[in-house]
Formats: sequence, C-alpha cells, structure tokens
Amino acid sequence: MTAADKLTGLKKAAILLICLGEETATKLMRELTDEEIFKVTRCMANIDHIPDEIKMRVLEDFELCAESQAGLVVKGQEFAKKLIAGSGSKNRETHLMRQFVTGTEARPLETISKMHPAMVVELLEREHPQTLALVLSTQTTEHAGAIIAHLPEEKRADVIHRIATLDKVSPLVIDRIEEALSKEIGIVIGAQEQRQVGGLKKVVEILDSMTNNLGSDILDNLEQVDPEMTDNIRKMMFTFEDLCAMDGRSIQLILREVNNDSLTLALKTASDEIKAKIFANMSSRAADMINDDLEAMGPVRLSEVEAMQQTIVKIAMKLEEEGKLVLGSKGGGDEFV
Repeated sequence: MTAADKLTGLKKAAILLICLGEETATKLMRELTDEEIFKVTRCMANIDHIPDEIKMRVLEDFELCAESQAGLVVKGQEFAKKLIAGSGSKNRETHLMRQFVTGTEARPLETISKMHPAMVVELLEREHPQTLALVLSTQTTEHAGAIIAHLPEEKRADVIHRIATLDKVSPLVIDRIEEALSKEIGIVIGAQEQRQVGGLKKVVEILDSMTNNLGSDILDNLEQVDPEMTDNIRKMMFTFEDLCAMDGRSIQLILREVNNDSLTLALKTASDEIKAKIFANMSSRAADMINDDLEAMGPVRLSEVEAMQQTIVKIAMKLEEEGKLVLGSKGGGDEFV
C-alpha cells in the first residue's frame, strides 16, 4: 500500500485545495460549513510538502487535470490563514481564525463546561474562591448555577459576591488559571482574547436559574456581606409578575405611564393573579376594555410580549429611583402565544 492509499478523505481535500491555488480554493471554501473549514484548515496547517505521487493521485481521484510537477513546497499555516481570510463575512472570519489559532484540543474551561457539576466542585474545591468565581463566570448560566448548588452552603454567597465584582480579566490571568487546571484534567491550553466575565448581570442569570429557593437563601447570606450589592441584585431580578407584590398606589403610579395598547400586549401571557392586581387598580370600564382586547387578540410573538413587560418593569424601576415607590423583591427562537 502506497502513501497515497493511506490518505484520509480530509487529507485529500486539504491537498486538493492547496493544489488548486488560493483564488479557486477560496471560492470553494465559501461553500463549506464552518466545521468543514475548521477541519480542513487544521489539516492544511500540518502540510509543508506535497510529493508528486500524492498530488497526482489526489487530482485523479477528484477527476481534475493538472500538469505534472515534481511536487509542491507550500507554507501550510500561511495558506490556511489566507483561505480563512476569504471565507466570507468578517464575523465568520474572526470566529474561524480563533478556532484555528487555539487548535483542536479542548481547553480546560471548555472541558469543565461538559463535566457534571459535582465533578467540577471536586476538581475546584481546593482552589481560592476568587479562582472559582472566575471559572464559573466563563460557564453557561445553567451550569454555573448547578455548580454553585453543589458548593458547601457557607461558600455560595462568597462566590456569588466575587462573581458580581468581576469585570474584564486579562488573557494572562485566564492563561494561568487554565494552565493550572490543565494539570488536573490533562489537556493542552491555548491563548485567548480579553473578554467580559462576571458582573451583576451574570449573578442575576445564575440566581434565576437556581431551584429549591437557593437563590433567595444565597441573597440572604450575601446581604450580611454587602447589603448595597444585594439590593442592586434584587432590583435587577424584579420581573413583571413581581408587580403582584406591590401596593395599589404603586400599581396606579405605574399604570399612569402605560397606555392601554401596551398594557394589553404585556398582559397576553400574564397570570390571572397579576391581571386581577392590575384590573383592581383601574376603572372597571378600562379593565373591561382590556379584557375584551385580550380575547380578540390573535397570536403574537412571545418576544414582543416579553419586551413590553420589560418596558413596564423599567418604568417601575425609574419611579423607584425617583423615590415615588418601592419595588418588591423576587424570590428565588420566538414562539407564539
């Protein structure tokens, strides 16, 4: 069996694109998926010479004609990068280049994202809480919340507090953390651009994802450490349904800022409890009109309803900032409705 017989389909594709030259290969690359481009460019990067026998065999296999030559001496890395640069939009180019540069090996933080929360806690139990906070800030909301739920109770509020105070972290810090983690989970790390991690928004998302009232318990503990931060988090966690907890006067102040059409849209998915609360704080005539409009309303996008609910929540927050009311606290593709 010759060397050409041992070539994989991916290797043949990489060799063919190199043989075709940058202009033709770039046009072909635009027809490939991101995953296909990623695989073939990584393969190209390891090619620095194509023997004549292999070149001819590849061309024959794809029924292409090429003049015989003693072989090609190429710079696989540079060639691959030029092809990526011509792959289409700037965003796609950036995404593919980042994948190309970091390589095919999973990074420690990516590996953690696939691990069971209990295993992550076991892996990181000896790490400093600040390191744990940084690691959790890079994970999805649901995964971070599940990991925090597996932490000892006395550590949860501390970690949440540290996540909330995180901002931008330098590549060097992330590299050092990944280097330390790689020794534990046995994988190779690469470089990474500076990115936004942590912050109050991340904390709100994590707490919102938690079950069994853990979010509320954590906030109670956090309040003893940083009352002002806890208050800010609770305000950010305030939702449209939380209007139920407000007194009649506050509801009336909010309703003065909202027209009936907007209110009708916001109530499309609202619970009977919130509807009753709102209708109790307006004239019976206005309540009847909105009820009639709700019954006559056809399907609307859920995103539109949620956007209007969020608009009303922002009105409530603005009134709270002006000292006109006090917000209650919250515990704990489009579809059509």
